[in-house]
Amino acid sequence: MTPRRRETPSLWDAVADSGPTESVPTEPAALTVAALTRRIAGCLADLGPLVVEGELGPPKRAASGHVYFDLKDEGATLACVAWRSQVARAFPPTLAAGMRVRAHGKLDVYAPRGSYSFVVQKVTPCGEGELLARFELLKRELAARGWFERRRALPAIPRTIGVVTSRDGAALRDFLRTRSLRWPGFPVRLCHAKVQGPGAAEEIARAIGDLAATGVDVIVVGRGGGSLEDLWAFNEEPVARAIWECPVPVVSAVGHETDTTLSDFVADARAHTPTDAAALVIPDRALLDERIQRSFAHLGRALEDQLSVRARRLESVRRSQVLSRPERLLERRRDRLEHLFGKLERQVLTPLASAERRLGRLRETLAQRAPSARLALRAERARALRERLKSALGTVLAGADRRVAVGAATLEALSPLVVLARGYSVTLKDGRAVHHANELEPEDHIVTRLAQGRVHSRVTSVETDDSDAQRAAGGGAGSD
Repeated sequence: MTPRRRETPSLWDAVADSGPTESVPTEPAALTVAALTRRIAGCLADLGPLVVEGELGPPKRAASGHVYFDLKDEGATLACVAWRSQVARAFPPTLAAGMRVRAHGKLDVYAPRGSYSFVVQKVTPCGEGELLARFELLKRELAARGWFERRRALPAIPRTIGVVTSRDGAALRDFLRTRSLRWPGFPVRLCHAKVQGPGAAEEIARAIGDLAATGVDVIVVGRGGGSLEDLWAFNEEPVARAIWECPVPVVSAVGHETDTTLSDFVADARAHTPTDAAALVIPDRALLDERIQRSFAHLGRALEDQLSVRARRLESVRRSQVLSRPERLLERRRDRLEHLFGKLERQVLTPLASAERRLGRLRETLAQRAPSARLALRAERARALRERLKSALGTVLAGADRRVAVGAATLEALSPLVVLARGYSVTLKDGRAVHHANELEPEDHIVTRLAQGRVHSRVTSVETDDSDAQRAAGGGAGSD
């Protein structure tokens, strides 16, 4: 954007328009620092809203909440500030130092310092900076899913190797050239896919799935070098997902040694170039032949050593006395057997005979002390004790009957019912017998017990003089 030309001519314009003169040129009018700063601020303000593109420097947040940073390129550096109220809207979370961005804002002069700065209202990534922002965002997301943690071992000698790349690219030629050097004709299965441009990521992901379905043991995914935009297909989520879901190990060989893509992080192994990938998965036939030859020679020497050892052992066995006179082996075994039989007889058979004799004696003793004999004796004794118990119990019961009869007669003689039958009575108050007139009060309720029945009465008067005894002999207290 070009600055707009001021319509009012400056002091220097007026001098230039006056044309040549022979008089001594006059000096411009002196300005104060504040006046000059205001004039500069006015000139900068006339530039209006600007968009400046450059590399983003490290942002610094002040205690006031404002953010200060620089925009720079090869020739200059521009101081920028985003006021606290604009920070949240001005800086997307994907921005990082080193990215190429576009800053939208206006120029302003800070009079106390005499410096100018670019007041930013919005910062947006542009070009490669935007791709880097998308790269970092997806990288954090895939890392959170755990897609960077798996590292499967590559097969030492795969049966078939799958390659996903463009059939027209230099990557395939480099891979096949390395194959010719390491193992000519080694089984390689190519699945062609675009490696850049629209739809390349989907083609690469589909090719990985198709190769895995054919039964290959390992898959190499790659292409030659290029810019970030050229390699971007290998930073797309479909490719990362296809590598993660692939049932066989995957080697990522994208670009040059300095290039890094998301497929490198998700893959089981990373090769700096397609040539390195071929060296990583294709065995070196010459080296294997050399190892086989060394192993074969080692095996031959080991077999010869074992045969020599076995031959010496066989010769030693052939010369032994056991094979020359085998009957001596039988004699030693027979002597050993006789010795063991004598030991068995002394330690087992003799104690066994003694135990049998002792068992016979115990059997006789047991017959004499048989439980049936003891039970019969105890039964006879129990019958005798039963008869004695019956006799003694009868005597005790007869004596008890006699004592009961005597007691009954005594109780009959002393029974108050007998006295009542002779014409006497008993006066009761509250269920207790009354012995003296002092125990009664007028209006007391009394019960008179006769030989036959009871009489309920109420006391009208009580006399306690000496004649009570005589009245008592004649009939008790007076009642209603």
